[in-house]
Amino acid sequence: MTKPQTHTLAVPGADLVYDVRGPLPPSGGRPALLMIGQPMSAEGFHALASYFPDRTVLTYDPRGLGRSIRKDGRSDHTPQQQAGDLHLLIAAVGSGPVDLFASSGGAVTALELVATHPGDVVTLVAHEPPINAVLPDAPAVERARAAFHEAYQANGPGAGMAAFIAMTSWQGEFTDAYFAQPVPDPATFGMSTDDDGTRDDPLLSKNSWAISDYRPDASVLTAAPTRIVVAVGEESAGTYTARTAEGLAALLGQEATVFPSHHGGFLGGQFGYAGKPEEFAARLRDVLDAG
Repeated sequence: MTKPQTHTLAVPGADLVYDVRGPLPPSGGRPALLMIGQPMSAEGFHALASYFPDRTVLTYDPRGLGRSIRKDGRSDHTPQQQAGDLHLLIAAVGSGPVDLFASSGGAVTALELVATHPGDVVTLVAHEPPINAVLPDAPAVERARAAFHEAYQANGPGAGMAAFIAMTSWQGEFTDAYFAQPVPDPATFGMSTDDDGTRDDPLLSKNSWAISDYRPDASVLTAAPTRIVVAVGEESAGTYTARTAEGLAALLGQEATVFPSHHGGFLGGQFGYAGKPEEFAARLRDVLDAG
């Protein structure tokens, strides 16, 4: 695998750090393959990128995360601002429109990028975007989101993450049975109950609520020249992000495309949530080549 070349791009309010694996312009007549997540920095894509030695692969740290230093005095993460950053990044790379693999909150940003800058993306693979508006039980989902935020505020990161895991692993709609459960113990998930006093985690605070509050415009997205493929993990069936993927796919008049593993199916083992990155990469390659 080509050793990544790291660059910094100054954009309004931030310095974005991004990595390039492979030549620019890309060889072989294929567009560069950009991989993004939220709230995930570039390191989350190391394993997946390694299975594309024949493609020029771009990864980056969203503003305020990892190596990308924020200078705008804000702590919120919105798909609109991040889509603007990506537009500037794609322009700076200068190789033309990209293929885009986008996971979780990154997939929400990618939808906004396609809606506002449709010429930037050839094919978008949107993997399990957490979009509440596409669910029939959206008010209950928002209540469940508020509950893990409240656990975080009251008792710290371990409590917040335990409640988040309980939410994202729940099967089906959020019913009274879900809310009748006791608050989960972090120790159940092997996490510490210590409270470090911080309350700015991009996942557990309200800083990223604009991501899950996003409302995609189906008419704009389906009119774009971009080919959009909504992806869902085979092990995710019935969970929150599987349901949002299926809801988005239905909104766009398609069925979700099944990928190996779970919500982090492309991850290596360094995060303690390993997926099946080799199988995931093979499926992603097939989907991209089908375009």
